[in-house]
This record gives sequence, C-alpha cells and structure tokens, in this order.
Amino acid sequence: MEGLNYIAAAIAVFGASIGAAYGNGKVISKTLESMTRQPEMSGQLRGTMFIGVALIEAVPILGVVIALLLVFMK
Repeated sequence: MEGLNYIAAAIAVFGASIGAAYGNGKVISKTLESMTRQPEMSGQLRGTMFIGVALIEAVPILGVVIALLLVFMK
C-alpha cells in the first residue's frame, strides 16, 4: 500500500502542472491578442495578466502540498 501513495502524489503534481501550463498559455495568448487589437490598453492588460498568472500558479503549489501530504501521511 505504500507505493500507492507515491503514485497518487505523482498524479497530483502532474495534473496540477499540466493544468497550470495550459491556463498560463491561454491567459498569455489572449492577453497578447488583446494587446494587438488595442495597443493603448496594453499597460492595463499586462497588469491584469500578471495577476491572472499569479493566481494560476497557486494551483501547482497546492498540488505539491497535497503530494507531500500523501507521501508523508502515515
């Protein structure tokens, strides 16, 4: 049963990282698209993009915390 905790932890980290990578790619691509359509809004769009990317990056951190809990839980 000990090996299943490691597999579950790996799946948690993998899922969180794939989801965050997809989300970051989507946010950044849509921001660049918006900047090309309205260059005068680029400063405001960039700030909003950084906030969105920071929130998306919180997901893999939580995934790592869950993975560590699964590995070290007795």
